[in-house]
Amino acid sequence: MQVTFLGTNGWYDSPTGNTVSALITTRDYDIILDAGNGISKADRYISQDKPVFLFISHFHLDHTEGLHTLVKFRFRKGLTICGQPGTAEDLAGLVREPYTVPLDKVPFAVTVTELPDGTHEIPFKVTSLPLVHPVPCRGFRFEIDEKVVSYCTDTGICDNAITLARGADLLITECGLKPGQKSPDWPHLNPEDAIHIAKRANAKRLALMHFGAEVYKTLDERRHLKRQFERECPGLVVSEDDMTIEV
Repeated sequence: MQVTFLGTNGWYDSPTGNTVSALITTRDYDIILDAGNGISKADRYISQDKPVFLFISHFHLDHTEGLHTLVKFRFRKGLTICGQPGTAEDLAGLVREPYTVPLDKVPFAVTVTELPDGTHEIPFKVTSLPLVHPVPCRGFRFEIDEKVVSYCTDTGICDNAITLARGADLLITECGLKPGQKSPDWPHLNPEDAIHIAKRANAKRLALMHFGAEVYKTLDERRHLKRQFERECPGLVVSEDDMTIEV
């Protein structure tokens, strides 16, 4: 299994990268996490011959603006878009004329699946739980190919993030804030918070993404986090666009 970070910025594109999207490559499926502008690069890394699943954590534009680019793809075995209850209605309002090509007119079959709280077989095993953010936002836990990958973006520290990350081979979290920074009115994680979640959950490895574009203005500022925190969090991944890691 591989994870490729397609877009690693939060809020907006900048010289440090595109807005947030990641790809989990498994034996039988390609799983895309969020649809920021990074999703437009997915065809560099997939054959488009496997079923593709897209999980949307929430509908802030840095997680959905890349839906505009879906029409470029040719997913020969279709696309299943998964999200929290209400996702179908939100998609219908966002991905439509006159703004972009509607989902029923893209050149492949699209299915929308709404996931209530809990664990589902779709056909692989995925758990969906709410996180802490100003709008409804979900984290996901994937159990597939004898591995566990957890994805918790746009959240403060919460019990559900720890539950989703429990024993994961890889925990992917946001890192919108710099060390020591707090944002109580608009919950996001700093590196210490992300490490706290990983340790509480006994996750085997932590990957940081969704770096606030207005906070981390250079890649060197991100890279410093690895030097600063790797002793505390061995194997820490500080993601950059187009980075691929093995799980």
